[in-house]
Amino acid sequence: MSNRTFVVGVGMTKFEKPGSKEWDYPDMAREAGTKALADSGLSYDKIEQAYVGYVYGESTSGQRAVYELGITGIPVINVNNNCSTGSTALFLARQAVKSGTVDCALALGFEKMQKGSLGSTYEDREQPMLNHLKELFPLFEWQGEPIAPYMFGAAGREHMRKYGTTADQFAKIGWKNHKHSVNNPYAQFQDEYSLDDIKAARVVYEPLTKLQCSPTSDGSGAAIIASERFVDEHDLWDRAVEIAGQSMVTDTRDTFTDKSAITLVGAKMSKLAARRAYDEAGMDASDIQVVELHDCFSTNELLTYEALGLAAEGEGGKLVDSGDNTYGGRWVVNPSGGLISKGHPLGATGLAQCSELTWQLRGQADKRQVENVTGALQHNIGLGGAAVVTVYKPAR
Repeated sequence: MSNRTFVVGVGMTKFEKPGSKEWDYPDMAREAGTKALADSGLSYDKIEQAYVGYVYGESTSGQRAVYELGITGIPVINVNNNCSTGSTALFLARQAVKSGTVDCALALGFEKMQKGSLGSTYEDREQPMLNHLKELFPLFEWQGEPIAPYMFGAAGREHMRKYGTTADQFAKIGWKNHKHSVNNPYAQFQDEYSLDDIKAARVVYEPLTKLQCSPTSDGSGAAIIASERFVDEHDLWDRAVEIAGQSMVTDTRDTFTDKSAITLVGAKMSKLAARRAYDEAGMDASDIQVVELHDCFSTNELLTYEALGLAAEGEGGKLVDSGDNTYGGRWVVNPSGGLISKGHPLGATGLAQCSELTWQLRGQADKRQVENVTGALQHNIGLGGAAVVTVYKPAR
């Protein structure tokens, strides 16, 4: 049999502001996992392995979460890869199926977060980002701002210096993603703002204002991955979406030798992962109509346009101004509202992206639906570091 792999079921919760809803991570996982099983038409006993992602939680929280769906003795693997945790769980589930180890695997991700900016959990040991920060501090001044917006804001400033990108172009990305989220019932925020509102919001680290930054969030997402044989045997072709290409890349030596904020926040990782995923799929950016990418900050969305081949190096700002990143343009980027407006529960983000693109390829995205989707692209990155790029196409 072939080693083709398919998404056959997806599900997610609404993303919520931390503390705004009375629930815990097992509740989130049960909701997302149950939805994915219902979407696939499968019972939990068909799942042969489960990969469960979360960043903030005790050891074996993955088992506690997935036991809400059933207790069958299967391998349950806990996954933590910072902001790319959900996509890493997806990568591992797909890898298990593609290798022939199993025919059906579950990728599940969740997060229960604290309010406010991300901070470290353990203060008695070296922080994983220390080497990255040692390279960045001499390049851009740090005055005690939260680390994540400092890093991605610095990368935006570097792009402005090198290529003439403007603060308005970054602000337009925030405006676009908030506008898209109005049509997403799963989004944490569903408010539309004017461009002036985006620009006038509180400055976090120039050029980033609050409305260009992803919030902390609670929520969960899930996807079921199956082999071609399994799809055939269970007659799942009406809901199957093929993962045509996928790659995960961690930091290369360039991260620490380029003396570049853009490289330090993962642009080269993303570019390499995209090239490898495109190569496996036999596709490129011209074959894609809809993209869910890691807009943790508006600056990173623009950088990622270039890494994914949607724009040439230095021309991400031109793509923004052309409108080719939204409905009516060449690509629709982050129809879900992206991390900026949909929310960013770290372990769930990659699986929410997978859910959105599966719905888009099936024609089930309601008011967010992009016309004539035959190729979809997912990008999820975690600093420290891991970038995961996935290419989807209809099952044929």
